[in-house]
Amino acid sequence: MVFNSTAFLVFFIIFFQIYWWTNKYTSINIRNVLLILASYLFYGWWDWRFLSLIFISSLTDYIVGIGLQKTTSISRRKILLGISLLVNLGFLGFFKYYNFFIASLNEFLSYFSININTQTLNIILPVGISFYTFQTLSYTIDLYRNKIQPEKNILAFFAFVSFFPQLVAGPIERASNLLGQFKQKKVFDYSEIIAGLRLMLWGMFKKVVIADNFGVMVDQLLLPGTETSGISVMFGAFAFAFQIYADFSGYSDMAIGIARTMGFDLMRNFKTPYFSGSFREFWQRWHISLSTWFRDYLYIPLGGNRVSLRRSQINVLITFLVSGLWHGANFTFLLWGGFHGLLLVLERKVKIRLPRVLSVMLVFIAVVLLWLPFRAESMQHLSEMAVSLFQFSNYHSGRLIEVINEFSIIRFILLIVVFAAFIYTEWLIQQKDFNEWIGQFNKPWRILSYYLIIFIILILGNFSVKPDFIYFQF
Repeated sequence: MVFNSTAFLVFFIIFFQIYWWTNKYTSINIRNVLLILASYLFYGWWDWRFLSLIFISSLTDYIVGIGLQKTTSISRRKILLGISLLVNLGFLGFFKYYNFFIASLNEFLSYFSININTQTLNIILPVGISFYTFQTLSYTIDLYRNKIQPEKNILAFFAFVSFFPQLVAGPIERASNLLGQFKQKKVFDYSEIIAGLRLMLWGMFKKVVIADNFGVMVDQLLLPGTETSGISVMFGAFAFAFQIYADFSGYSDMAIGIARTMGFDLMRNFKTPYFSGSFREFWQRWHISLSTWFRDYLYIPLGGNRVSLRRSQINVLITFLVSGLWHGANFTFLLWGGFHGLLLVLERKVKIRLPRVLSVMLVFIAVVLLWLPFRAESMQHLSEMAVSLFQFSNYHSGRLIEVINEFSIIRFILLIVVFAAFIYTEWLIQQKDFNEWIGQFNKPWRILSYYLIIFIILILGNFSVKPDFIYFQF
């Protein structure tokens, strides 16, 4: 079930009414039972078999948490932490990386004429496994570090792990922020409901108008195995940059908005990252919940910047290589993460002062080009795009014009106008969210804006494509 589907609309309308009735007339525990059941229905709508993974992960970390509280023995605490890591990373490693490592091992050994006949498996990747795995891991690691207290209420803990607004694509929440909210009685607040609906509307606009329309162009411009031109690859990379941003930040806005209508506060995940003046700033504004997770649970434990300059640079590279691998079991993601790590290292070493406008442009161009390995389906596909991109004699626009012509002229012009208005709005918003920004205006202007956005969604929204979000595959 996805946010921009009819099934979810029906689900949420029914759930919303039952939720607030339950919250008003019953206990917090019953409300949390409702949240767990609704979240399991939401996730099981895709494939009910994988509910067992969420259940086992939740139960394991709940028991580990209680165990960590009861012992002060360092060896026992390490064993308990190891159990949590083994279960959670074991699931993640098998479903996401088994085939990747087996295929890589077979290819490596073939260079030495060694054949071990290890077969890959037909494994379905569970939606959202990378997100809820990291969320539960942060809980047990923080317990091990004595930063938080264990949760004894099993219903609150299970609701925390499976909370459906952010279950399959984040934001990746910390127990210190979200878990306690499941033990609070929620009070119906009209202003918070409106704030949540605003974010849901803005996220829906970004998804179906920007991301899904640009996605159609990207799929054709960057199609593997086809002859293309440098200009098509450049335009495809630019379109993908805004497809993935609008797609993922749109999901985050909707997730935060849905949670807000229920009285829950989730962390910001994006802060208009394409207006960043450095790569460090970009990663402080892009997928913030993941960036801070890797900072706190990988980069800092490796030594962070408290060690020698050379060692800290290695720490940066390791962190971004692992981040790349987190995104997908493919060497293209390792390249994407590795290049971002290298740029951060170079940026720290070579400090050049440039006007803000120029630095924003340079960072944006580099980020757009680095989306190519992220988008590539294989190293062969990446190599095809790279060859086309650097063949300057091949900058004909035939393929691009063909793709544009598949839109009606009026629709394409309207899409470009709306896209320009979207970029301008993003610039006005800067590091605020849409709710904070639009809340500054008088009521008549706000209402006019809502109707205008709904009208644009109905006129330009691409409802003909499969409505999955890009980050579901991670």
